[in-house]
Amino acid sequence: MIINPNPRSVVAVRATVPEDAFTAGALGTLREGSGVVIRNDGLVLTIGYLITEAEEVWLTSHDGRVIPAHALAYDQESGFGLVQALAPTGLPAVALGDAGKARIGDAVVLADGIGRAVEAKIVTKQEFAGYWEYLLDEAIFIAPAHPSWGGAPLFNAEGALLGIGSLRLQMSRAGEVADINMVVPIDLLPPILDDLLTRGHVAKPPRPWLGALSAESDGKVVVMSVTEGGPAAKAGLREGDVISEVRDGAVDGLADFYRKLWESGSAGAEIPMRVVRDGRETWLRVKSADRGSFLKKPQLQ
Repeated sequence: MIINPNPRSVVAVRATVPEDAFTAGALGTLREGSGVVIRNDGLVLTIGYLITEAEEVWLTSHDGRVIPAHALAYDQESGFGLVQALAPTGLPAVALGDAGKARIGDAVVLADGIGRAVEAKIVTKQEFAGYWEYLLDEAIFIAPAHPSWGGAPLFNAEGALLGIGSLRLQMSRAGEVADINMVVPIDLLPPILDDLLTRGHVAKPPRPWLGALSAESDGKVVVMSVTEGGPAAKAGLREGDVISEVRDGAVDGLADFYRKLWESGSAGAEIPMRVVRDGRETWLRVKSADRGSFLKKPQLQ
């Protein structure tokens, strides 16, 4: 079956970020990916890491037109980013689909902003915990993978938007390893869209952030690194530490760690953690922070 994903509505996204930006070291100062028009006034949905702390954003349509744009909002919880075109795009808005009704085995298309589209299938829908203090209850995973996945829209057979491409991963099944894409489901957008448009963020207290990059190994949460100047670093958390408890609860994997962390209150809450280091246990008290407070805010061009 050939799917027409309405590629006219898909654009290339190019963002430049100051060298002194908080995310410049990890994500670079020149970021390129894709986005898709979701309103007729030129509102573009993309993945947030492309536009975080951006001072300039440019959109390019499939016919080569370059359109100035503004980084409007970035939602830390979902990972979505919004860009507003500052000149008419002349591009139609896509229809939002229902990711909750998408099924494993469904035919889909992931399309980028330079005209490449990959016909794929949904291989699974499941929880995803990212090492950067990020968690989705049900992410969409597709195969084969698109080589340019960042911000690329995922369409179903009717051409409706199911989500936005975020990562390229590897999946092992029956002894074979395959490249797959992780897609943020579109169902996370409608409940927060009005807040993002009017406030630039969701109208609720921000989650507590530690500034620790962690991985799961045999059900244990292992610290890979800590962000310089972040709450975890200030509290003495180190690379190689194993986080075994948060408050009075044992930690069972990365997703459970994040849920216990976020249940501790809003940003600024003090988080007591039991840590195993070199075979010895110790307690640390981390005064969490608002991750957004470390980021440069968008400036209207």
